[in-house]
Amino acid sequence: MGCGPGHVARYLRDLGTTVFGLDISPRMVDQARQLNPGTSFRQGNMLDLDIPDGTLAGITAFYAIVNIPKESLPLAFREMERVLEPRGLLLLAFHVGAETVHVPELWGLQISMDFFLFPTSEIHKLLDAAGFAVEEVIQREPYSPEVEYQSRRAYIFARKRAF
Repeated sequence: MGCGPGHVARYLRDLGTTVFGLDISPRMVDQARQLNPGTSFRQGNMLDLDIPDGTLAGITAFYAIVNIPKESLPLAFREMERVLEPRGLLLLAFHVGAETVHVPELWGLQISMDFFLFPTSEIHKLLDAAGFAVEEVIQREPYSPEVEYQSRRAYIFARKRAF
């Protein structure tokens, strides 16, 4: 989810996993299709997934929540939980912090976009409330400034509870 140009979907596909990519941006979906022929990509909204209940074995959402305000995260996580099969997996990556970073320019283009950073403990609680059991949390320092934005990163591996 939040597949962007499809690099994570391609990596998982190359490992032999059956995947599709989903992104809210039609331009990202077009780019993903061009860069990753043979993999399915479609437009969709994490807050209102057009996916039947309990049909996905897993979800990878690398930095997919960075543009979702805190008040909308419970809905996003409930939707992810809804579409996963019992004991389905979620791998979530996000920027750690408590601030909003407003970006007026990106890659030489003028934009107006907010990026949200979240405390790991808060995301853990929201996932728990949505029906996930968090199995592992890994945090890391940022790579060099030439490689990525200078924020701590968190990776949460969670599983949908089998009620």
